[in-house]
Amino acid sequence: MPKMKTHSGAKKRFKLTGSGKVRGRHAYSSHILEKKSPKRKRAIGKPAILSDHDEPRVKKLLRTK
Repeated sequence: MPKMKTHSGAKKRFKLTGSGKVRGRHAYSSHILEKKSPKRKRAIGKPAILSDHDEPRVKKLLRTK
């Protein structure tokens, strides 16, 4: 059988942490930033850990085996 390919879009957007959690970007971080508070923008800039509900779907896309 041929190998499964990693989903190209997912591999650019998500990374797996050492403990196996999925790390991604926060939403609402790219535009209309003028009205958002500096505190909110700082928090948005840091990587987000995906929820337990979304994690299996992303891991399925990142799976290479």
